Amino acid sequence: MAITEGGNSTPNEWFRNPDRGDGEIYVMSQEIDEAVNVALATGRPLLLRGSPGSGKSSLAPYVARRRGWRYYEHVITYGTRSRDLLWRFDSVRRLADAQVHRQESPPLDDFSYLQPGVLWWALAPRSARRRGRAAAEDEPPAEGIEDPFAGVNGDRSIDHAVVLIDEIDKADPDVPNSLLVPLGSQRFTVVETDTEVWTEPPTGPTDPLFSRQLVVITTNDERELPQAFLRRCVVVTLPDHDVRSLVRIAEEHMRSWHGAGGAGHLRLAEAMAVELGRVTEQAAAQGVRGPSTAEYLDALRACVTLGIGLGSERWEWLKNCVLVKRQQIYGDGW
Repeated sequence: MAITEGGNSTPNEWFRNPDRGDGEIYVMSQEIDEAVNVALATGRPLLLRGSPGSGKSSLAPYVARRRGWRYYEHVITYGTRSRDLLWRFDSVRRLADAQVHRQESPPLDDFSYLQPGVLWWALAPRSARRRGRAAAEDEPPAEGIEDPFAGVNGDRSIDHAVVLIDEIDKADPDVPNSLLVPLGSQRFTVVETDTEVWTEPPTGPTDPLFSRQLVVITTNDERELPQAFLRRCVVVTLPDHDVRSLVRIAEEHMRSWHGAGGAGHLRLAEAMAVELGRVTEQAAAQGVRGPSTAEYLDALRACVTLGIGLGSERWEWLKNCVLVKRQQIYGDGW
């Protein structure tokens, strides 16, 4: 594809979309930046509230990338238990192996059935690599299992980490309550092996005034969170973006789009942001969810790539595909 007005991407660059979660693009307000610093100064988790598509999940990988810290994430489901964030123990495989080895050879030790969770990797990466086994005197530093995010963390600080716990409101209320102790004390015990895990000492100079781990938790407020949990978090609500902030976000994203970013495309981004406000008002009048920032970026990218102009017949069709989502509309539609 030819590079046109304002483009600075290369043809071989990996295709990017707003949901990649690689932390390369994020427009951080002064308030959000300050909230991150408060969370690090207090050692508290940062709880992000906001509508779907407002950028809650994108903050953690961005902070990790910008600071050069290791990054881990766990997306909560309705079946998630708090222990899944700390460790998992494969008792079924252990039982099967025990039945086999009973006739052949001694079974593997219980450490072999442990799978460290994201909080274990964040607090104690060397222990997680060994699954909690005591280090042998002649053991090489890198001996053990591989970091589950090794592709991202290869050249990042071993002493610092960012953890994203995404959509905590999907979990049973017992999950956030059960995380209070390990998040507050930064230690926990693996019951199957009676192994105590705690924050490992740094390998190099660190700032003693700030926590070396940042836990970012997101919620769509689908379910009320326990008050005891909220009291132990730094809580920030991401606002809905206005025209100015949407254009700023679009400008940053268009830097990585082939053939985008010129003055004409910035005018298009502004006009589309105004149109987004109108569509959002219509959605609110209908009592349905309005389009998100991610959907705004999708519509803008489609217009830039396909040469679609606002107000055209193609735009009306695109709006219904990307912004309005007619399956959510009741009544006569738009």
